[in-house]
Amino acid sequence: MVLHTVPVLFQWFFPKRLWAKAAGENTVYLTFDDGPVPGVTDYALEELAKRNQKATFFVVGDNVRKNPGLAREILSEGHGVGNHTFNHLNGWKTEDSAYLNNIELCDQVLWDVLGVKTKLFRPPYGLIRSSQAVEVSRFHQVVMWSMLSGDYDLRLRSEVVLGKAKKHTKSGSIAVFHDQLKTKEVLPKILPPYLDYIQEMGWKTAVL
Repeated sequence: MVLHTVPVLFQWFFPKRLWAKAAGENTVYLTFDDGPVPGVTDYALEELAKRNQKATFFVVGDNVRKNPGLAREILSEGHGVGNHTFNHLNGWKTEDSAYLNNIELCDQVLWDVLGVKTKLFRPPYGLIRSSQAVEVSRFHQVVMWSMLSGDYDLRLRSEVVLGKAKKHTKSGSIAVFHDQLKTKEVLPKILPPYLDYIQEMGWKTAVL
């Protein structure tokens, strides 16, 4: 079962993690996880460009290494990038030292390939130990979300994903989609109408 929104009580327990932005900004913060992946990331970039919308891509270091040109395209089109570990690690299943080293490796790849030092980090699966978060927060802002689309869950019909994504998005939301092979078929069904919905609501988009 996909939890499309995060309970306020849970957010209260982890106040240093970024869950949403100010509602008064009239802005939605679009984010994509797990890329860059050919055939998916470039599709997302094309749809964003059609509407002059901006997003933040939380990239996996190894995918940046494999697809440097696509990673550079993200930046050249005015989008932001964040660290999503080098190997898409589950923090709950990884020793602290190995997890932190993996984040550093992703940072190094971002510098080597893109020439950027990002201050943004999102833990894969949203799972990170408190001990890891303390160390990560010394150099990065840990970014979570207020709307998880569920696009990766192949059990959900596309119309259900789209409907819930719209329902749980509001001004200030940090919305999560995925530019990975698992979402290659569903993304064309949900992303264009969702981006249109953002425009219809009169909301701007911006990088984090």
